Amino acid sequence: MNVQNKESFLNNLADRLNRPRRTQGVARPDWSVYPQYEVFKGASQDELVEVLEKQCEAIHTDFIQTDQMELPIVLEETIRKYDGKSIIVSNDPRNEKYGLNRFYKNLDENVNVHIWDPELGKGNQVIAEQADVGITFSDITLAESATVTLFNNKNNGRSISLLPKTYIAIIPKSTLVPRMTQAANQIHEATLKGETVASYVSFISGPSNSADIEMNLIVGVHGPVKATYILVD
Repeated sequence: MNVQNKESFLNNLADRLNRPRRTQGVARPDWSVYPQYEVFKGASQDELVEVLEKQCEAIHTDFIQTDQMELPIVLEETIRKYDGKSIIVSNDPRNEKYGLNRFYKNLDENVNVHIWDPELGKGNQVIAEQADVGITFSDITLAESATVTLFNNKNNGRSISLLPKTYIAIIPKSTLVPRMTQAANQIHEATLKGETVASYVSFISGPSNSADIEMNLIVGVHGPVKATYILVD
């Protein structure tokens, strides 16, 4: 990702602050403590799974743990539970790795599966809006908040997790990290290495919800009304 108009933006900002712009001598602070790294420090993957499962209860999200061989069975049961007749999924290379391309082709003939097609453009969004179920893989999973991180790109539109009635996140166990701290570090380190980083990153914690000023929580207001996380060993 290239940064556009960086110099003119910073110069304009300095002018608005009515001071010269500093171009050198700026150093990142070295704090004496880093409490954000202490949360679940040293926790094993199995311990993080327990944290994730417990938090799923708090965010009204179903949690299922399975292995790669049983994933198609669990996924079909979940789709049936949501009465999924129209499904939209990301065009993710992990579909092939986890045997899901064959699974989608062999679903009941009354179930329509659309794999995100970048050449279709906004047509994908129309399909997502009418879909019963949206399915994506999680790229980084935050155990503390039960949050799936999605690197959105031309093959993985954010509409998949936002517009369908229900949402299913497939979570490879290897993607589990304690919290946002580690996710931000991964993205930052990838940027420093010059790797291609998604221009849009979604952080999703269960189904949509909203609370009024009296903190009365309503689940399923704008977007998926139900969500299931399927953790795959």
